[in-house]
Amino acid sequence: MLTLIENGDVYAPEHLGEQSILLVDGKIGIVGEVDRRAVEAMGLDVDVIDASGCLVCPGFIDPHEHLLGGSGEEGFASQSPEIHLSEIVRAGITTVVGTLGVDTTMKTMAGLLAKAKALKEEGLSAYIWSGGYDIPPKSIMGSVREDLMFIDEVLGAGEIAIADERATEPVLHELARVVTDTYIGGKLSRKAGITHFHVGPGRRRMKCLEELLDCDQYEIDARWIYPTHVERSAALMRDAIALTKRGSFVDIDVQEEDLAKWVTFYVDHHGDLGKLTVSSDASMKGPDTFFQQIRNCARGHRLPLAKLLALVTKNTATALGLKQKGRLETGAHGDILVMEADGFELVHVLAQGKRMVTDGSVVIREKFLEESNRQISLRGDENEGDVEGVAEVMASQT
Repeated sequence: MLTLIENGDVYAPEHLGEQSILLVDGKIGIVGEVDRRAVEAMGLDVDVIDASGCLVCPGFIDPHEHLLGGSGEEGFASQSPEIHLSEIVRAGITTVVGTLGVDTTMKTMAGLLAKAKALKEEGLSAYIWSGGYDIPPKSIMGSVREDLMFIDEVLGAGEIAIADERATEPVLHELARVVTDTYIGGKLSRKAGITHFHVGPGRRRMKCLEELLDCDQYEIDARWIYPTHVERSAALMRDAIALTKRGSFVDIDVQEEDLAKWVTFYVDHHGDLGKLTVSSDASMKGPDTFFQQIRNCARGHRLPLAKLLALVTKNTATALGLKQKGRLETGAHGDILVMEADGFELVHVLAQGKRMVTDGSVVIREKFLEESNRQISLRGDENEGDVEGVAEVMASQT
């Protein structure tokens, strides 16, 4: 199958200007000048997308999403339902990494892996972190190292909680063992092998990670750790910037809907934009908040668009060790967004060359709906009438 995207203003995420992109069997074959007549003369089916008036960029990568839903900390009824495929692609996300959080009892690693595999069957690229808040981390095979080695979807350990009343209060030696074991598992499986840390609002912030790197007893490299939620305070952001200077990637989530504020802070305090990523932390709030926050930054922030897009494409792919993701180049996966150039609204979403969104409408449907008569339409109290944020799943049979 061939797909030709023409006349778009291409961000790879670097700005390349007007280029054509030819996809062959779900991967990028050419970025540059493509003779449409020559392609059609081959006698093969060609899906042509006219991207005139649009910008074209890599599909977004979300490194932290609660695919099984939020744990809920006000009793069983406060749990949120799992996140659906249509919610993810509507947010321009073509690669997602699922995680457990504080609840590793009712929500399990086996369940998370099954959810990732289901999303893969439906056309997304889906991965998971092994663990949750706990030390030692929850796993499927018996250890994070074994999970990394024998389960394709596992990228590392996480989200391990620190500086949080819900953390299991790990001592330094326990942290060192998890980080090292994860790194070794990554080396043996040719994966990133990083440990993803949930940084809570506690007064110690990332002191334990700093101690881990400074301690003479351990040979821990800053590149092996990847903290998230670092936008909780100015002090924590300054700590995060210092950590990037040692080699770590750090992550900002969009749950408080203040991405522009913290990206500005990061830039103003001389943070390395090449070491910053953005995640949805979707659970109670849906993935669409992720896209809305990126869109708002694109519309009104002084940061060049190429650098903004890198926060959700190239940087994240580098942090996660996903070499065929996050860039528009020959050999990369055909994960592509086409957006209105003036309003940054989604027009088309392709995941590995497969259309997920066409002309602004989701065209892929959850497979379980094929034999279902269920009709589900849920609107959260925080939705404020934004139709895009509604989780809506409707069956084809009634």
